[in-house]
Amino acid sequence: MDISVVFEDNSLLVIDKPAGFTVNRAETTKNEITIQDWAEKYLNIKYQVSNSKYGEEGWDPRVEFYKRGGIVHRLDKETSGILIIAKTPEAFVHLQEQFKERIVKKTYLALSHGVIKPENGEISVPVGRLPWNRNRFGILPGGRESKTLYKVLSYYQLSGLKEKFSYVELYPKSGRTHQIRVHLQYISHPIFADFLYAGRKTARADRKLLSRVFLHASKISFIHPAIGKSVLYEAPLTKELDDFLKRLKKITS
Repeated sequence: MDISVVFEDNSLLVIDKPAGFTVNRAETTKNEITIQDWAEKYLNIKYQVSNSKYGEEGWDPRVEFYKRGGIVHRLDKETSGILIIAKTPEAFVHLQEQFKERIVKKTYLALSHGVIKPENGEISVPVGRLPWNRNRFGILPGGRESKTLYKVLSYYQLSGLKEKFSYVELYPKSGRTHQIRVHLQYISHPIFADFLYAGRKTARADRKLLSRVFLHASKISFIHPAIGKSVLYEAPLTKELDDFLKRLKKITS
């Protein structure tokens, strides 16, 4: 696994996650190498089993550090970009608290179907796991609140096709699973090549041109757990996404 390290010190590791790798190990990842496997080997973290559970008396939040291989948050398998890995239990707990308190600021880049208007906006709807399809999420009454701000950077069109696309920067203010993908589908502008949310026919046609979801975690800022100051790390668009974008013609809208 070829992992690009963006930053490293005694407290944390910031990597540029490649698309195609699941972040955390699970029952469904027995036959694949995950980012967690890589992190445990790189940082020499050994998984420790604990019978205590969250909320129970005597539960130690540092247990999660070992259970997750230091990985503080997640990206979808096909999403590339910035990912934080803690190197110590103390740093892990500190960073997890920042995510819970929404101190961490994240920025994503996506190419979506259609022309998004207005060019700046907010999507705020309740998101939950679909009862009839446990692999997907959607807008559900009683779902968890979620908010994403967005800004359209430019509009594109692929030569030979009538359809237009929006290249958009997104700033999630909550951290629900598949949030950005669900939000863009909700406003009828699903992400290019999104096999779960763009529709089967559309995704199949997209994947003849691009083999992965066009979603990239480009920036992240947070308070460094050791120095107590705000830091910002960035990951440029991957070559495959950048090359695909260069194939498109920029248009006014």
